[in-house]
Order: sequence, then structure tokens, then C-alpha cells
Amino acid sequence: MTETIAQNNMRIVVIPAKARNEIQRTTRLKVAAYYRVSTDQEEQESSYEAQISYYTEKIVKNAEWQMAGIFADEEISGTQAQKRPEFLKMIRLCRQRKIDIILTKSLSRFARNTVDSLKYIRELRELGIAVISEKENINTLTAESEMLITIMSCFAQAESESISKNVSWGIRQSFKSGNVPMQYARLLGYRKGEDDKPEIVPEEAEVVKKIYRFYLDGMSLNMIVDRLNEKGLTTKGGNSPYRKEVVQRILTNEKYTGDALLQKTYVTDCITKKTRKNNGELPMYLVKNHHAPIISLADFNRVQEEMARRSAKRAIADKLTKGEQGKYSAKYALSELLICGECGEHYRRVTWTAKGFKEIKWRCISRIQYGKKKCHNSPTVDEQALHRAIVSAVNEFCAVKDDVAKALRESITEVLDPNLNGSVQAAQQRIDKLARNMDELIKLATVPETAESAMADIARFSDEMKTLREFIENEKAKQMTVRKGSAELDAILDRLENEDFTLTEYDDIVTRQLIEQITVESKDIITVRFKGGFEIRKDLNGN
Repeated sequence: MTETIAQNNMRIVVIPAKARNEIQRTTRLKVAAYYRVSTDQEEQESSYEAQISYYTEKIVKNAEWQMAGIFADEEISGTQAQKRPEFLKMIRLCRQRKIDIILTKSLSRFARNTVDSLKYIRELRELGIAVISEKENINTLTAESEMLITIMSCFAQAESESISKNVSWGIRQSFKSGNVPMQYARLLGYRKGEDDKPEIVPEEAEVVKKIYRFYLDGMSLNMIVDRLNEKGLTTKGGNSPYRKEVVQRILTNEKYTGDALLQKTYVTDCITKKTRKNNGELPMYLVKNHHAPIISLADFNRVQEEMARRSAKRAIADKLTKGEQGKYSAKYALSELLICGECGEHYRRVTWTAKGFKEIKWRCISRIQYGKKKCHNSPTVDEQALHRAIVSAVNEFCAVKDDVAKALRESITEVLDPNLNGSVQAAQQRIDKLARNMDELIKLATVPETAESAMADIARFSDEMKTLREFIENEKAKQMTVRKGSAELDAILDRLENEDFTLTEYDDIVTRQLIEQITVESKDIITVRFKGGFEIRKDLNGN
């Protein structure tokens, strides 16, 4: 309806704006539809295929529209646009001006994230592209739609957050019941058995065992990767060669011990889907003996301790400029094992060049850094002579391994005091008795006539209780160390019984497997201490 405004001798005719759908167009509008199915519980009429059919028919029947595409993301979360490829493809076409209108069933199908929803709707408005929501009857090009869009998106986001909390609650209740999710597609060594329980895959389990053995033999992660790939081994499913990260995951996965630690990570919020390592923010659940183990708990713990030891050496090395031993060396076993008998410092491998000839020597690090200031008489050792002496010591050890094993087991048995538990129990009973007496003494200490005597007894009892507690802690720690050493010794002796370690030439791996420390006593003598404590002195001159 026109309006006429009189002003002086002029007449101004106001021609009202037309609604968008009243504007005469020379071309048909390019219309697309977007739909998302997020769960298997959607009703049939809202299914993926049904919606594609519905929107295709709706667009084709309108004479003023032409098909610009049906974009549908199936079984994908709506909380993040980055995880919806069809949605992103549609937005790209909008930026290329290939779409004029987008039809969607509901704003909750368009986006459940308020930020994403408003971001894309506003961008499309600036491009002159309408998003028409059928359920809410909203056209985003109208001025009054902004507030309603914000409200509707907030409701949709709140629904996602509520669903996420319910899902998290359900998962935690499942954890409490001991239900362990097994990612068989990524878990080398296991498959789903006929009873739906984890079943060991023998050939894969052997690879897992090798990885653990290689690491305990002193190999670095990169060395293990190279060894596996040289043998033509591939990761789970045979999809790709091994990488450092894959080997590290295998070495730190407690599932190989038959246990399962649940909720090691958690999702910080349902929108970003970012995960964070659980450092105590949420409870964790350890399910013991859930399935058959591939790796013993003792070997798994040894690997974790070795990882921590190597990591600590790297941390120290980053702070050091000179003097102390640097990073863990997987390349040369002797960098870890060879010790100066005078100052206790490690030896380092060095190359000497004289008259065009190169010689490999080992020298005390303190002597290299400070000369004779801290270490006066440590000798330089020739690598070939050192290797020959170690080979001789290893072969001598293997020749008497049965006698050594018997002696070592006897020494362990002697140290493991069978009466220890009784001693600790008696000490604890004495502490309990003193504690009860202390209660009576405290009462007497409040009476002037008996206060002085009671205070003296309280002090005496306190000292005795402190001594008894220290005894208990020390004995438990000592026995723990002995048992740990016994377990390690058992592993070494088992390998000695099943493998031939006799050497014809020096081997870094065998050296790491058997030897605990090599001490350079003088320019002629080294002492080789094998794991378990057995020692052999060798002459570097071969005498």
C-alpha cells in the first residue's frame, strides 16, 4: 500500500518494501536442505533416507526453486561443526553464492552449539542466505529472528550438555561394575573370544613379549621400532609399520598384565570434546584379573621403573653442562655400566686420533672434565681390551651358572626371614599396648601428685613407640627390596636356563641383560658384577 506525504508544493510517494518472497526474480532460488541424524533411536519418519526423500520432493515441487543439494550428516554429533563434513561442504557452497536458501527441520538439527549456530547463521545473513527452520517457523533473514535463534540454540546446547552428563554417569556406573571396554582394533595381542571375553592371539602376543624384552634389554624406543620393521612386522590389523608412539603405548598399557585401569582420561566438556589426562580430578577404577595376561606384573613394573629412570636421566642431562653422566645411552651399554673405581663417576667413550689412526678408548668423565683435580689416577681403557675381558667374564659366568644360581637362591632364602611377619606383628602389638597405656598416663598427668611421674613415662613410651615404628618400616622396606631382587634374579636365571649367552664376540644386549656394573679398579683390572651380586675379576691384558 502506497503512502503520500505532502511537503510544501511537493508530493512524496512512499513505495513500501516487498517481502523477500514477493520480489520478482528472473531466476529461480537455489535451495538446499540440511539434516542430521545423531542416534540410532530416531523414529523411522525422521530417518536419514526418509529426510533426503522428503526434502528432495519439497524442493523439486516448488516451481520457484531449483535444487542446490541435500546435505546430510549421518551418525555424527551436532556439537561441533568441524566433525560434520556435509555441513562444512554446504557452507563452502554458500560462500561461493551457489545457495540462496537452506531448509532444516529444526535449529537443533542445524547446530547444538550456540557459538557455532549464531556464527554460521550470522555469516549466512550477511551473504543474504536464509536458513528456514520448519519446526520453529523461523526465517533467519527476518529482524526478529535473532533473539529467538539465540534462545533456541541455548536450549539445544543445554540438551547436549544434559545428554553428555547422563552418558558420563552411565559410563562411570559401568566402570564401577567392572565392565571393561576393549579396543580390539588397536590392542595388539588380543581379540574378542566366542564368550565375548578377551582372547590372546598367540602370534601377536609374541610381538608384545619381544617389545617388553627388547626394552628391558636396554633398547631405546627407536631401536625397537627399527628391529620390528626390519623383521617386516606391522601394527594391529597389518595396516602400517611400527612407530615410536605405538611402541610406547604398548609398553605403558596395563591391559597386558590382565588388569584394566578405567577412566585414565575424561572429556572436559561436551562441546569441544577435548580430553584431559585424569590426574585425580575424577575417580579411576582398577579391575584386577579381568583377562589372561601376556606380560607378568613384575616385568610391567620393571618397564615402568626403567622408563622413569631414563626420563630422570634426560631431565638431569638437560640441566647439566659438565661433570655428571648425561642422558641414557641405548647405543653403548658401557655408558651405563662402566664405573671409575676411584671416584665412582661413569666412563665415557672417546675417539683418539694419532698419526692418521683412530683408537676407541673409555675415560672417566670426571677426569675428562676436571683433569686430575677430582680424580687422580683413573686409567684410560682400550675398548677392544675391555670387550675381550667382558666376553671372558660372561662365558665364565655361564659356565658356572648352575652353581651361581644355587648360591644366589640360598642367599635370598637366608635374607627372607620367615619369622619377619611375627617380629613385625609383635612390634605392632607392643605399639598398641603402649598407646593404651598412654591414654591412662595422660589422665594421670592432669593430677598434680602424679603429673611429673606420668610425663616422664609418656616421654619414655613415646621414644619406644618411635623406635618400634622405625623398625617396622625398615624391615618392610628391606624385605620389599629383597623380594624385588629375588623376582629379577628369577627372571635372569630363567633366561640363563632357556637361552645360550655364551659369546664369541662382545654384545651390548647380552651385557645389559646379565651385568649390573663394571668397575675399573686399575689400568689392568676390572670387576664385573652380574645381576644378583656374583662378581668376577678380569685382567684387561688377558692374563
